Formats: sequence, structure tokens, C-alpha cells
Amino acid sequence: MNEDGIERELKIPVEEHDAVREALRTLGAILTHDMARETNHLLDTDARRLGAAGCVLRLRRYGSRHVLTFKGPVHYDGAIKVRPEHELEIEDAEAMARIFEALGFAVVAAYEKDRESWQLGRVSVVLDSTPMGNFVEVEGPAEHLEEAARGLGLEPVDAVQGSYVSLWRDYRARHPELELPADMVFEP
Repeated sequence: MNEDGIERELKIPVEEHDAVREALRTLGAILTHDMARETNHLLDTDARRLGAAGCVLRLRRYGSRHVLTFKGPVHYDGAIKVRPEHELEIEDAEAMARIFEALGFAVVAAYEKDRESWQLGRVSVVLDSTPMGNFVEVEGPAEHLEEAARGLGLEPVDAVQGSYVSLWRDYRARHPELELPADMVFEP
């Protein structure tokens, strides 16, 4: 997330992460978090008030960290996804979930990915492995994103629009023969 409360990112699908990881090392990027399972739960009301407004309320566990995030409506500036984002690290995700439940919120979607995080100057780069494939997210000031992506051997025009939840929904629709679960989670 950026200091101004606005998330700006490119989400680019890749076959594998090895070439990007090597480019990160070559460019002097700093590994900030080893690959770890990330679990995300999206919360909303029965009437789906947040979703209808294009907003997201998320509880995330990433390694030993728990983060509460609110994201506002999305718009795109070319390939760059832009939206308000406010995050808060929390100690007890289960207690937070109970508070939201008492306020009328429930988990409406879940998704998992294995994530490795890097810092490349003012840009954050994450390598995500999901049940539908691999992605690289490049996040930071808009004026640095495309250059950073190209420096990693990626093309900004290959960025996809959508969240992991919407991309998973589309993936499931294209592959009904796989009988995939509604939530994007790894098989046990």
C-alpha cells in the first residue's frame, strides 16, 4: 500500500517465477518475506452491501501476520489498477471476525495463495502461486510500475483486470470440467 491510501498495481500472469526472481536479485531487490501460505476471507453483509458498492473488507493471514483491509471501488488507469486501500495489522483475527459477525458481517468468499514478497526501490513485488496459476503483482507509485515490470522481464500490457476472486470465478466458468470449488483454495 502507498502512503496516500491508494493502491496502484499491475497483476501479471506468468508461467513460472524463476526468471522474475532472478531479475529481482540482479536488480538488487530485497526479499522481505519468504514464500508462505496466505489465507484471505472477504466479509460482507447478507445484502452484500460492500460488494454492491465495489468495496472489499478482508481479513488476511500471511505467515504469522494478520491484516484487516478495506478497499474502495476500483478504476483502471491503462493497465494499472487503482483503488483506495486502508490496512491495519491486528493481533487476533479470530476476535476481529467475531466482532464483525456481531455487526452483521459474514465470510462471503475465501482465497489462498502462496506468496513471496520483495522490495525493489519504491515498488513492492510479490510472486503469487494460486490454484489457477502464477502471478506477479507490482505495486507502488504509478510512475514506477511499468518501468519496474519491464525491468523484471514482464510486459505491462499483459496485466489482467480483476481481483483474485473475480479471476477465479472466470477461471471456473472456463473450466467446468474441473469441478472446482467456489472458493479459490488449495486442495487439502
